[in-house]
Amino acid sequence: NLLARQYGPRGSFTFTSQSPGEHQICLHLESIRFALFYDGKLAIHLDMQLGEHTNDYTELAANDKLTLLHLRIQQLVEQVEKIQKEQEYQRWREERFRQTSESTNQRVLWWFILQTFILVATGIWQMQHLKSFFKAKKLV
Repeated sequence: NLLARQYGPRGSFTFTSQSPGEHQICLHLESIRFALFYDGKLAIHLDMQLGEHTNDYTELAANDKLTLLHLRIQQLVEQVEKIQKEQEYQRWREERFRQTSESTNQRVLWWFILQTFILVATGIWQMQHLKSFFKAKKLV
């Protein structure tokens, strides 16, 4: 668990993941006593922000007392990190595509060799069969 909190009938939280990947959100209702006040209804509002526009830099600047220059540098550093992650992903995809292409090319080559062998073997067998046929009929 990265975040576990208990709330009363109302609550809100903000969570920023520091690691990429798949995350799961689990909500658990421990008591129904709050539901009695609301006619047995439970409302959950889930607002998720994903991607590059999730950081509120004005709030960050106010909390950390950053100058405009420091704030802009931090934005640029985060953009560079995202570009690097995207480049690594694209390299991984390119490598995987290259492996798939090489595997496919190798299979095509072996299929060609097998077809050629079968064609040559069938031709030799037909020549031998026709030769013995003509000898049996005394045409040669």
